Order: sequence, then structure tokens, then C-alpha cells
Amino acid sequence: MHWLDVLWAPWRSKYVREVSSGKKDKSQECIFCEAVRKRDEEALILYRGKHCYVIMNLYPYNTGHVMVVPYKHVPSIEHLNSDELLEMMQLVKASIKIIKQALNPDGFNIGINLGRVAGAGIEEHVHIHVVPRWVGDANFMPIIAGVKVLPQDVRETYNILKPYYEEMQANTIFEDS
Repeated sequence: MHWLDVLWAPWRSKYVREVSSGKKDKSQECIFCEAVRKRDEEALILYRGKHCYVIMNLYPYNTGHVMVVPYKHVPSIEHLNSDELLEMMQLVKASIKIIKQALNPDGFNIGINLGRVAGAGIEEHVHIHVVPRWVGDANFMPIIAGVKVLPQDVRETYNILKPYYEEMQANTIFEDS
């Protein structure tokens, strides 16, 4: 494996240290369950479906990193029914299409981390990561300075993506194309 093939996100280290040290406040409500009660702009929710929603990642691996999250608070996809699973995958597909139109990435990483040892930061509420990738997005800065340069603030990216999701909502959301 070439070193540029590795998606490394050292700017997430504060978050990872907090989670892995057990310092995460167990009395706090799940951030995904809390987010759905907030206004879309406040929570950075891009789309609300019947069973799932799409939200920006506050600790992105890359610009445009979104997550597809079921409303049901469960730790694994095995606890979701067929309709919930179908909508999750339809929203992954729609997110790829939207991010391609809005941000023009060269590829994507799509993933689910089940359990802490698998890399789940929020292991109690399953979610799918949709991470756009560009040629050269793992440049020298993370290696030399331990810093990831993101060309946009997460709110700026939200403002770019939101109209695409609104248009999708107004039209047939899951049309084949």
C-alpha cells in the first residue's frame, strides 16, 4: 500500500482520545438522537427521510463528509428492518450523486464502523459514512505538520450541499439514474 492510499485524519485526535479514554460523558444523550430535535441548519441536517436522515460530519475526514443515520437508536444494521436498510442505502446513493454534482470528487469511501475496535466513535447509534475523495487529498501537511487542510468550513459545505438535497426532496428522491 502506498502511503497516499491511507486516509489519515490527525485533526480528529482530540475526539478519538476522548472517546477511547472513556471520558465521554455517558449521561449525555446520543448526538444523533439529539440532532433530529434541532433545526436542520443548527444540526447540519441536509435531508430528513421517513426512516433516516443525512447529516454533515462535524469532524470530517474530508470536505463534504456526510453520514446517513437511521432515526432508530441501534448499534448495528442487524437491528434495522428492511425498509430502514433500504432507505439508508438509497440515501447513500443519493448522497454520492449530490456530492458528485456539487463538489466533483474523484472517488468515495463508504463505510460503517461497528464497535469501538472497528473505529466507531459513536458505537451506540449505527451510521454510514460517505466521504468524498480527491486525487492528492492526503498531501504532505498531515505527515509534516500533523494538520489536515480542509478547503471549506463544514457550514460552508453544508450551504453548498443543502440546495441539492432540497431539490431531491422536491422531486422523486430515489429515481434510478
